[in-house]
This record gives sequence, structure tokens and C-alpha cells, in this order.
Amino acid sequence: MKKHRFGIQYRVALLPMLAITWALAAPQHAVGQDKSPTIVPAGINDKFKDPELNVDEWLARFEVESREVYAARDAVLDACAIKSGERIADVGAGTGFYSRLFARTTGWDGWVYSVDISPNFLQHIAARASADGIENLTPVLGTDVSIRMPTESVDLVFICDTYHHFEQPSASLASIYRAVKPGGRLILIDFNRIPGKSRDFILGHVRAGKEVFCDEIKLAGFQFIDEVNVDAFEENYLLRFRKPE
Repeated sequence: MKKHRFGIQYRVALLPMLAITWALAAPQHAVGQDKSPTIVPAGINDKFKDPELNVDEWLARFEVESREVYAARDAVLDACAIKSGERIADVGAGTGFYSRLFARTTGWDGWVYSVDISPNFLQHIAARASADGIENLTPVLGTDVSIRMPTESVDLVFICDTYHHFEQPSASLASIYRAVKPGGRLILIDFNRIPGKSRDFILGHVRAGKEVFCDEIKLAGFQFIDEVNVDAFEENYLLRFRKPE
């Protein structure tokens, strides 16, 4: 039993790399016609699967105040409305800075699952959590079609700047829907893709706009709750959804 340096006590030791083998493939669903691309750019995830991935390079990109979702982390955490004891899946956890915030917020009787397709990111998350005394966190190796979490195992799924990387969105969403408890939530943060306004990077990197992504999540069975205005966001948006009881 260790005490976290922020004063929260955790019950269970940090587990090493854990992949819960539970997958579900679902048929693709059609959404309304849209002028934006409908296919994820080829090779969009290759760099994350690369065994030579240098985590330090991504730390310099992800955990800097110039990145909107990092600078706005406190406001985003407020929008997640995490309660003590909740279980949270941070899907596309990357370097894990949100996972660490969630672990501190949900407290010793809650748990965080850092889901990513990059073994190098997950190794970093495990090492950093151990160094910080965070014991209520488990890395989970996801796949292109599943977050690999058991049925009704989490209260909240958090997807930040990652949904546009889903190579098979409806299959991944099916696994997410199954993993969320009835009444549980899904938080989506992604880039606002607006032709004629968004940067060329976003137009070429993100396959569709907010409305298309929202429709896909609703088709997966989630109910749209609202869009939260985050003052620091200029290129991102935050949407909240709920799984019906």
C-alpha cells in the first residue's frame, strides 16, 4: 500500500501491460452524404505501431501548453464530471497525461484503463504511473477494431484527438458501447474539420466533420447530451454522450 504524493490512497498495485482479450466486430453503418473524406488516410496509425517509436518526441508534441487539449486539461476534466470511484477508459491514451489526471480524480476506489495501440506508449504510461505512485491504472493494448474491455466494465470512455484515427469506426464503437455501463458516458474531443476554414493539416488528416462523427456515435447506440464550450479551444470541440439505461 502506497500513498500517492497528492494524498490519495489506492488499494491495488499497478498492473503491468494488460490486454483484456474481448473483441466484437460490427458491420459498418452508412451515414448521411458528406463532402469530407469517409476513409481514414492510409497509414495514419503506422507511426504509433512502430516498435522504434520514440516517446520523448511525442511528449514534446503532446504535453505542451501550445496544444489545445493539454492547455485546457482542467476545463476538460470539469466537463468529464468524474465521480469518486468511477472506472474510466482513456481510449487513445498516448503519453497518458489525461489518464493520470483521471486516476487522481476518481480516487483510490476508482480505476483508469489507458487504452492504446502503441506498446511503447503503454510502457511509458506504466513507468510514469509507477514513478508517480499512481496504483489505480492499468495499460490496455487495444486493436484496430476493439478497445478490448469487458462488457459493462466502465462508467466513462474518453476519446481525445483519437476518433479520427479509428480505422474501422463502427467496429471500435461497438466495442466501446459494449464496455460502457448503462447510463455511462462517452466524451469525444476532436478537430473541427471545416472546409475553407480549417488548416490544411486538419483537412487532410481528419476524415470527416463534427456532424458526421456525432451521427456515427449515435448510430452505435449512444444518446447525444450536449456540446461543451471550452474557452481555450479554437480547433477542437467537446461532445458528451450517454448510453441509455
